[in-house]
Amino acid sequence: MAETRPLYLGPRLRRLRRELGLTQQAMADDLEISPSYVALLERNQRPVTAEMLVRLARTYRLEIGDLASEDGEDYARRLSDVLRDPIFADIDLPALEVSDIAMSFPGVSEALLRLHGAYTREQQALAEQRAAGPGAEENEPVREAQRFLAARRNYFHPLDTRAEDLAAEIEQAGGAEAWLKGKGVRVRALPPEVMMGALRRFDRHNQQLLLDDTLDGPSRAFQTATHIAHTAMRSDIKAILRVETFASETTRVLLQRALAAYGAAAMLMPYGRFARAAEQRGYDIEALGALFGASFEQVAHRLTTLQRPGEERVPFFFLRLDEAGNVSKRLDGAGFPFAAHGGGCPLWSVHQVFRAPRVIHTQWLELPGGERFFSVARTVASGGNGYGRGQVTRAVALGCAASEAPRLVYARGMEPETAEATPIGVTCRLCHRPECAARSVPPIGRDVMVDDTRRGAQPYTFTDG
Repeated sequence: MAETRPLYLGPRLRRLRRELGLTQQAMADDLEISPSYVALLERNQRPVTAEMLVRLARTYRLEIGDLASEDGEDYARRLSDVLRDPIFADIDLPALEVSDIAMSFPGVSEALLRLHGAYTREQQALAEQRAAGPGAEENEPVREAQRFLAARRNYFHPLDTRAEDLAAEIEQAGGAEAWLKGKGVRVRALPPEVMMGALRRFDRHNQQLLLDDTLDGPSRAFQTATHIAHTAMRSDIKAILRVETFASETTRVLLQRALAAYGAAAMLMPYGRFARAAEQRGYDIEALGALFGASFEQVAHRLTTLQRPGEERVPFFFLRLDEAGNVSKRLDGAGFPFAAHGGGCPLWSVHQVFRAPRVIHTQWLELPGGERFFSVARTVASGGNGYGRGQVTRAVALGCAASEAPRLVYARGMEPETAEATPIGVTCRLCHRPECAARSVPPIGRDVMVDDTRRGAQPYTFTDG
């Protein structure tokens, strides 16, 4: 007969008590035990009996299964992830020892996890400080706007619901231009020389929406929808921003523009219809673009917003950059640790798609900490609709956690755990992988070894310290 191990729930019990706002005395009164017994349970000096487990579940209306799942297993998993950091690569850390520490010493495990978390944050801050250099303050409004969007996972419920109503009105009216005509606004397409460099301009005096006549179909639809968002959704956008305080008025201007673009995309690709189609089509970006008359970038951007409570779809992150590696847009809904400053990892295919324009590149990625992601990247182009008019080509990457990848047509039938992944870093300053021929600078905190007798394939060799 299998041996039953004692159940120790010290850290979990302490966390539960703190979440409920209880003292040890108050919990003891609730459970009809002594405060000293609560203290012993929390320090893992007494196991939790079956009777006590039932009493906890009944008193605090919890599921027994949730309570009984051991913290040690969670600590072992998290410790294993942390210890995969390349900074520990030269230390022999058997899985059994890691499991023993997690099971037997949960307090030590928690301390190690907190320490590594603090170390990671300090490394990130130091890298940003060194990489920013003079004049970095000029970009602060952009970073503040990005933080605002990331904190809300790029989903704004009032805009999405309002956009669905507007989309229904527009469809009933026979299209966006017909809807605007019903509001007294005429849409006109004019040559670039008349538009004087503008893609869209609203003539308030004559109540005319003027558009560059060289815009392709998706771009024209998007610019028209953006104008509607700036007018019909103005109060919704202001309500979202009114409760926030920003360091710069420029941040507010940038966010007004970003939220209007969000509203435009939500009108062209209404949440309910688009979310269902995305799931049915396996998140096939090009197929969704054909279905909704949208560009590759517009669809990729819209896929990052599908986080309506109760109707969530795959959480994605999004990145757009040029051939020099300058990031012009990034959105994170999947927990991807973007570098705030400096270049990204050259081993990520988003930096290589320029060699094969408009071809989709898929790639499994693994960060130094063991986190895995799946990326879909392709070039997109804007402008250039006319002889002598410059075209701008950028790369767009859409990614998700590796565990979500099988839901995508691009990774269907593949096993995330066994798929061969490319080891990448957030940025060279934060990546401690010693075996990387693509490294541009040493990581923070590592000394370069001086060796006049040997030159390896890697640009730097590090000391053990």
